[in-house]
Amino acid sequence: MRSQGQVRFIKISSRLQMIAAGAAAALLVVWLVTMAAMAISSVLSTRDRLALLDREAKVASSESRVNAYRNDLNTVASDLAKRQDFIEQVTKAHLGELPGDAQAGETVSNSSNASAETVKKVSLSVPEAAALARLEARQLAFVEGLTRLADRRAAQASAKLASLGLNPQAMLASLSDRTAQGGPLQNLVTGRDGRIDPRFQRLGLSLARMEALERSVNGVPQVLPASLEFVSSGFGYRSDPFTGGGAFHAGLDFRGPIGAPIYAAAKGVVSFAGVKSGYGNCIEIDHGNGLMTRYAHMSRFAAQVGQPVGGGQVIGAIGNTGRSTGPHLHFEVRLHDQALNPRPFLEASSHVQAETRVGNGAQNAR
Repeated sequence: MRSQGQVRFIKISSRLQMIAAGAAAALLVVWLVTMAAMAISSVLSTRDRLALLDREAKVASSESRVNAYRNDLNTVASDLAKRQDFIEQVTKAHLGELPGDAQAGETVSNSSNASAETVKKVSLSVPEAAALARLEARQLAFVEGLTRLADRRAAQASAKLASLGLNPQAMLASLSDRTAQGGPLQNLVTGRDGRIDPRFQRLGLSLARMEALERSVNGVPQVLPASLEFVSSGFGYRSDPFTGGGAFHAGLDFRGPIGAPIYAAAKGVVSFAGVKSGYGNCIEIDHGNGLMTRYAHMSRFAAQVGQPVGGGQVIGAIGNTGRSTGPHLHFEVRLHDQALNPRPFLEASSHVQAETRVGNGAQNAR
């Protein structure tokens, strides 16, 4: 150190230098630790504050979502109720009131008591789902009513067939005896687990049975193929007009002038139109379920093979072709190629047609 022209020297020993350096290092470490602690404390405090805000946000979001779901449930229930109203109104317009009463011998389930109990429990435990429970009860009641209607219409059709001497069960069996069937598998389910509710399955089976039996009734000869006033030969054994010997006559003969119209006795599809040995010009109509009608000795054709025809539609004209002694229509009714007496069908035709007209008129009126 220079002072007033004099120079002085200060000597710092290595030990003192080490002590000073150590002290400086210690102070630095203390400062660093303090700063780190403050930084960590700040980070932890910020994290806790953010976590608290996040929890508050989640609580608010959860409550809003629950409220939204409740509102959505009410909206969904309202929309489904309107759809059910539409289904029931359309069904009533076309089929009439669905029966809600049980009749003796019916096996249709009745879920009304169980559904009422379910609605009560759901309303107490999950109030916001009560509307859905009530809608489910309506749906089950609708399905069961529709099943009752199908069963009763099937019973009516079965009684009509039996009154004509036909076996309804045999007609149904002929429906199931089919070949060359196929197509992609499309299972019908009513639940997310792939199962079908037995009540819905029963509905499907009842509708299928009703449709099959009513189709059988529609295929029964219901229209006179020609004038009933001129039946010249009946069904069964008779004296053959050519040989004079005993012979079996498999149909009815309707005498009439050449060119008089011949009508299809029921709805069906023309399966044959041409010349058949002994019958001359002949048309055969397939009515389904093994039932067929044959029209012979015609002078002309007014229908061709594969053509759908309705009951009462003109399919040809009376003639004198084939093994015939004069102009007439030979009319046959066959079930699985076995000849049936056409007279019971034709005698009941006015009754059957009247019931059909009343039924169709009631449905149209509805």
